[in-house]
Amino acid sequence: MQPWNLVATCAFGLEALTARELQNLGYETKSENGLVRFTGDDHAIARSNLWLRTAERVFIELASFEATTFEDLFQGVLAIPWEDILPKNAEFPVVGKSVKSILHSVPACQSITKKAVVERLKRTYQQESFEESGALYRIEVAINKDVATIRLDTSGNGLHRRGYRKLNATAPLRETLAAALVLLSRWDAHRPFWDPMCGSGTIAIEAALYGLRRAPGALRSFASEAWPTLADEAFPEARDEAADLARHVDLNIVASDVDTEVLELTNRHLQLADLDGLIEVRKADARRTQPDDEYGCIISNPPYGERLMTVDETERLYRAIGKNFRTLDSWSVFILTSNPSFERLYGAKADKRRKLYNGRIETQLFQYLGPLPPRPPKA
Repeated sequence: MQPWNLVATCAFGLEALTARELQNLGYETKSENGLVRFTGDDHAIARSNLWLRTAERVFIELASFEATTFEDLFQGVLAIPWEDILPKNAEFPVVGKSVKSILHSVPACQSITKKAVVERLKRTYQQESFEESGALYRIEVAINKDVATIRLDTSGNGLHRRGYRKLNATAPLRETLAAALVLLSRWDAHRPFWDPMCGSGTIAIEAALYGLRRAPGALRSFASEAWPTLADEAFPEARDEAADLARHVDLNIVASDVDTEVLELTNRHLQLADLDGLIEVRKADARRTQPDDEYGCIISNPPYGERLMTVDETERLYRAIGKNFRTLDSWSVFILTSNPSFERLYGAKADKRRKLYNGRIETQLFQYLGPLPPRPPKA
């Protein structure tokens, strides 16, 4: 199997987390804005798609070249050995984007790219048209400052689509960002965990998947899994590895909210994620409820005052949870919000702040770090 130049894309601010995940899988990495580069074979494609919690997609990067004219773009795409990549009946739609480039018309760039791929295949297969009835090979043409990059999407649906969330509450948090919050907290399964404003349960579910060491992509399929050009054993072996690495530990995770309807969604998602009975779902008011345990971790994504509550309502909420949570001396608290006045409203300056993007909304993760918990006894 040939080594591929692979790219894991991620939200801005998560590059270090995605790189660490890939390094834990055994790959050397190089980070850039919004992506992490690594090299690997077909097994790397399967393992990275299955295991990456914070990445959005995994691409094969096929070429990068200067393109200031449509002829430049056509010849650059034509030079790629598509006959070695695409089977004769492949479905190969082209998606595109252009930033600060002479070739600014995205539909035109997509059309030229498609035309060049077809021309290369015509020369190989000696036929004029292709039915595109086979496996999906989505091609991306991205032009940035007159440099065109051609990539092949191995993931299909974005990696945030784990396969367990079929229904959404208002203003849902992406699974990849929820997983990032868990990783940034350094929480692990020997500590209590509580999301007191859980919505449809995404943060608590991602914490449970991490605590149990379950591959986040285990419940879904990927575009490259159907590629006849990918090694037959790549995904089966990666799935077997994931099953072997999952661990069985007791979890102390609570997901609570004041909204009965969203808690019904949480329970439904727990069933779909095969976590039914492993997370306690509770109706509770974050402004008044406190946990019984010590040395736990609170992670939550409360309303920002943009879609769920008014600004005045969210400010009252932040004051109330601050008054409540500040008394939890042994707990660490991580709150994600776009409100720049959060620390004043909460009543305490955060130990750390980290800029993250919730979709297109710029937010801050306010981190209040409690004492280190006692080490669990060795097994």
